[in-house]
Amino acid sequence: MLKRLGSLLMLCAALTACKEEVGEIKRTDVPNFPIASSVLVPAGSDLVFLSGTVPPVVNKDAPQGSIEVYGDTQTQTVNVLTRIQETLKAQGLTMGDVVLMHVYLVGDPAKDGMMDFAGMMAGYTQFFGTAEQPNKPARSTVQIAGLVVPGMLVEIEVVAAKAGK
Repeated sequence: MLKRLGSLLMLCAALTACKEEVGEIKRTDVPNFPIASSVLVPAGSDLVFLSGTVPPVVNKDAPQGSIEVYGDTQTQTVNVLTRIQETLKAQGLTMGDVVLMHVYLVGDPAKDGMMDFAGMMAGYTQFFGTAEQPNKPARSTVQIAGLVVPGMLVEIEVVAAKAGK
């Protein structure tokens, strides 16, 4: 019994030591592209999972259900990322702490029903891989049939990590 208790105490001490051995978040960048191919988050880091975030109304006078209510893909991307930035700030994090991003784009009628990847990238690159904020998250982008509210073209969810100390 004492031997078993001693082993359990040693295991607890080892787990505590492992938790305290926290390094920095390591990213493997994709050359000439503003995403990371992988992001290593050390044990003991605080993770924050943000639900899908959608754009706010930018033109309340536009016809209900139209894209004009929320703006084009670039406008919606900037507005969604601004909302995410505000949510992260409330958690004590920044856009530099984002390690994973899923981007959902609805086909744009102005682009023959294809997603506006270039418009999304134009908004995205204002927040990631810049001189002010060089970190890049791992990211996937997919086209979906639609979002809950007609006229919305962009929904983004992220995982952010604050390295332990």
